[in-house]
Parts: sequence; C-alpha cells; structure tokens
Amino acid sequence: MLATVAKMKDRPIGVFDSGFGGLTVARALIDLLPREDVVYLGDTARYPYGSKPQNEVRDYALQIARLLVRDFNVKALVVACNTAAAAALRELEREFDVPVFSVIEPGVRALTQVTRSGRVGVIGTTATIGSGAYQTAVTELNRECGERRIELVCCATPGFVEFVERGETDSEQMRILAQRLLAPVREAKVDSLLLGCTHYPFLARPIADAVGRDVVLVSSADETAFDVVRRLAGRDLLGSGNADAGTHRWLSSGDTEWFASMGRTLSMPEIDEVDQIVWEEI
Repeated sequence: MLATVAKMKDRPIGVFDSGFGGLTVARALIDLLPREDVVYLGDTARYPYGSKPQNEVRDYALQIARLLVRDFNVKALVVACNTAAAAALRELEREFDVPVFSVIEPGVRALTQVTRSGRVGVIGTTATIGSGAYQTAVTELNRECGERRIELVCCATPGFVEFVERGETDSEQMRILAQRLLAPVREAKVDSLLLGCTHYPFLARPIADAVGRDVVLVSSADETAFDVVRRLAGRDLLGSGNADAGTHRWLSSGDTEWFASMGRTLSMPEIDEVDQIVWEEI
C-alpha cells in the first residue's frame, strides 16, 4: 500500500474542459501547487458542450477521462467544465479509482459563504442549468444547514461560451447579449452570482455591468483548486516536491496553434507546445 501511494504521488493531475474555460481552474491549481505536474485537455474540436444533449456530453467526458487515465496515468481527474460535470460526474466516480473533482459543489460552497441576504443566482450553459445540478446542490445544502436557507435564481446564458472561444470577451455585441440575457438576474435582486461555467470569469466585466456592480461575482475556479489540495492532502497524494516546478502539458482536439495563442492570451502565458489529440468515433 505504501509503495502504491508513493508511486501515485508523482503522477500528474488531469484537468479537462470543452475548451479554454477550464484554464481558470488550471491556473488556480498551478498557482496553489507549483510543484505538481498537470495535464490539461481542451476538447476544442467538439465545443461548445452547452447546447449538446446530456448523453452526448457524458460520452465525451468518459472518453476524455479514459484517455487521461490510460495514456497519461493521472492521479486525479478535475472536471473543469460545469456542463460535463453535470452530465457525467457520477459515472466518472463509478468508473475510475482516482479522485474525481467537480466545479459544481465547490462553487455552491463559495457562493453561500459570500451572500448576505441568502438570495443568490447562478448562470450557466443551457445544458448545465437544465440538468438541475445546481438546484440539487443548493437543496442539499439547505437540508444540511437547517435554519439559514439559500434561495437560488437560475439563468441560462446561451452564446457566452462562444464569445470567449472567439476571444471577444468585452465586445459591444457581448455587452448587448449580457444585458439581455441577465435581465432576470438583475430583476431578482440577488446579492451574489455564481459564474456556473468556467468560461465566464473571462466575461466578468460585461457580466458585472449587466447585473450591477453591487452584486458579488463568484468563480468556482479557486474553490475547486482548494478542494483538490484538501482532498489530495487527505489521501497523502500531493507530490513529493522533488522538482522545483511541475511540468505542464497541454492537449487540444482542435487547432493546436489557435489553442496555444488563445490560452496565452486568456490566462496561461506559459503555454508553448500543444499536443494534438485525434478522437476515434464513439
């Protein structure tokens, strides 16, 4: 057993998303765990996930996770995509014997820690909001908390991911779309808003302008990274720290040059080489 744990410690952490959004989680992980090796896969050939059927997204998530476990020997899987987590988390936990992390529960915890009134909102892709994953997480939290109850307002925001993937994070068109789609959130008078898609932190400025600057925007990226640190430490799976800095490997199923360029622009200036992943038909 000790030998097995020792071998697992120095294996990389696997992180995946439909595209670039999960880089917010990878960024937080690398900053918190600079000596850990990380493998990141952006499934840009098949993005966006948010408008696809849940069973299709689940199949994609399982295919990616199998590749990361089989070919890259990861010691943990971080599902840095809210849509994929909502569609496939339970199946991933059942299939793999490595820890599996979602962005959903950490995001809800962070949201409830900052609210003053208990009236909160979450925005996400059509698939994520339609899955009921956030509604379920808040219901369970209310059951645990007893007296203090959280009232959740959900709002789907189709089109946001596509703006990020095109690098249009603060264009006039993006601002117009945000004003229109986020009107229900603004009218609900929430005091805090969870960005329920890892792409959305890149849109923080137009989102804040649309809902009002007094609304606290909450990203699940940092809280997810803290969750990874806590749980890996609890299993004695944090790296042994023999290297001064971990190695970071970048994979994309789409245009690798575009991935490198966009990734450097958004949050990962250290991205250099990106390896191509070609999917076999599911």
